[in-house]
Amino acid sequence: MADAKQQPTTAAAATGVWKTVKPFVNGGASGMLATCVIQPIDMVKVKIQLGEGSALQVTKNMLANEGVTSFYKGLSAGLLRQATYTTARLGSFRVLTNKAVEKNDGKPLPLVQKAFIGLTAGAIGACVGSPADLALIRMQADSTLPIAQRRNYKNAFHALYRIVADEGVLALWKGAGPTVVRAMALNMGMLASYDQSVELFRDKLGAGEVQTVLGASAVSGFFASACSLPFDYVKTQIQKMQPDASGKYPYTGSLDCAMKTFKSGGPFKFYTGFPVYCVRIAPHVMMTWIFLNQIQKFEKKIGI
Repeated sequence: MADAKQQPTTAAAATGVWKTVKPFVNGGASGMLATCVIQPIDMVKVKIQLGEGSALQVTKNMLANEGVTSFYKGLSAGLLRQATYTTARLGSFRVLTNKAVEKNDGKPLPLVQKAFIGLTAGAIGACVGSPADLALIRMQADSTLPIAQRRNYKNAFHALYRIVADEGVLALWKGAGPTVVRAMALNMGMLASYDQSVELFRDKLGAGEVQTVLGASAVSGFFASACSLPFDYVKTQIQKMQPDASGKYPYTGSLDCAMKTFKSGGPFKFYTGFPVYCVRIAPHVMMTWIFLNQIQKFEKKIGI
């Protein structure tokens, strides 16, 4: 009898744990699947921001000099980033949104509240994922450095090990300030606009499931790109900077980088590579939502 009573209790506990972690697992899995598809575009975007030319020039040079595999350089770091950053941001966004909806008597949240939750989720995700993001940026930028200055990381875990060994543990969060700000801006645009667009397409326009997911994902991708690129540009410059012969870095921090960039190139300098960035961000956002939707449908089908 005791065993019979214990089994339902254990099953209920397992169900409760899965219900808690499910938004995080689903978010991380969808982000990792999307990254496998988007990684080549991301490589081109980084090299454009580092001043290697247009998208076509960069693509031609990568194929001629390094081959097809160069487009997937840093994939391990990209997957690690999604396993940390996207797991935390999408999971926390869904948990916080569900809590807020409960307090709102089940009614849809206003856009301002969705935006605030998106900001919060972005900050949480960035704090968790900043080390992997640093490793990804360095691995992608390594081939642009002179041979003597290249770090030659083998994979994401080797990069993290080397950073800790050479620069200390706190170096894993180098550039974390602009990373967090950029993530807050991106997720405010991405998460809030997606939920708002789903309500628009589904409830007001009467669109079907496929049209709703695709339409809301496209809107989400655009706003994520527009809100985050200036911060992404500054973050990239900070994370890839190297000291000169005297040991001095070109920027003292993200604000100094932003001011010097503005003085040298004006406000549009922050939108360097916007078409490629938008092409990279929007499909990644779309595929993340599409994969998430498919994962949720599969879970519903098998009853978990």
